[in-house]
Amino acid sequence: MRTLGAHGPTISPVGLGGWQAGGGRTWGPNSSDREVVSALQTGFDAGADWIDTAEVYAQGRSEEIVGRAVAPYPDVRVFTKVGPRPDGTGVRAAEVVRAAEGSLRRLRRDVLDLYQVHWRDHEVPIEETWTAMLGLVDRGLARWVGLSNVTGEDLDACARIGHVDSLQIQGSLLHRSELDWALPRCAELRTGVICYGPLAYGLLGGHRGGYTDWRSGGYGMDDFFVEENFHRFFADDVTAEVGLAVSRVEAGAAELGLTAAQASLAWLLAQPGVTGVIAGSRNPAHILENVSAGSVTLTPEQLVALERGSVVAR
Repeated sequence: MRTLGAHGPTISPVGLGGWQAGGGRTWGPNSSDREVVSALQTGFDAGADWIDTAEVYAQGRSEEIVGRAVAPYPDVRVFTKVGPRPDGTGVRAAEVVRAAEGSLRRLRRDVLDLYQVHWRDHEVPIEETWTAMLGLVDRGLARWVGLSNVTGEDLDACARIGHVDSLQIQGSLLHRSELDWALPRCAELRTGVICYGPLAYGLLGGHRGGYTDWRSGGYGMDDFFVEENFHRFFADDVTAEVGLAVSRVEAGAAELGLTAAQASLAWLLAQPGVTGVIAGSRNPAHILENVSAGSVTLTPEQLVALERGSVVAR
């Protein structure tokens, strides 16, 4: 168990991700919502005591399904996010309050455990958004508040107004550039760090060909994920390098008696300052595999061995 930042909750190292749970055009329809709820509850039973979602995931559908999944688990914490317009409710002061109230309704909760700015709107001063986020804590609508997908300058601007409980960034063995700047700065600010994309969108979980049609929009990815992550991991000019890196991680994990997913998550959790990782899936077997990584301890030599040759997109 780890404490999120200076004043945040104590959470399990691996949390569940609710993005896929929403189904929809991004991940394809759910086989059934009941099966997704059951899969998530498998993770809670295995020890994951938090789940991350957002209002923009399947236009709120993810929050509704997450709400159903956590209903019998009062000790499981729910982390969600407000998004700028037009995808989300908006991040102006009044919109932040309205978004939080909408998430509470969909999640069927009285208070949001961690509420995060999904990404900033450059038409709205980040100071206005963050002041409104802090106001949610004062009003009892959220226990803790954090940021996601922001720059170091944005983080500092918010920290000057009030404490930032958490920063959510992308991080994995195949993508470390955000870790490089965020971990030392968050240590100074006593801000917890949560990492999304720890398995490089399935590449480190055994799903090498998962998103080869991102260019055509076949998975309904928004511009951010098409431009950033397709070209980072799946474009033709990086396929060979990425494939080689994944093969090396798989081989190193096998030597340790682990799956690539377990080794990759354990590596990320071993980075100083990383509080937790978000591992999303609708498959109960994958969820159990991911959650089990929270109990894996790697030696310094094993960490270096996994890192060697694995960096692709810094």
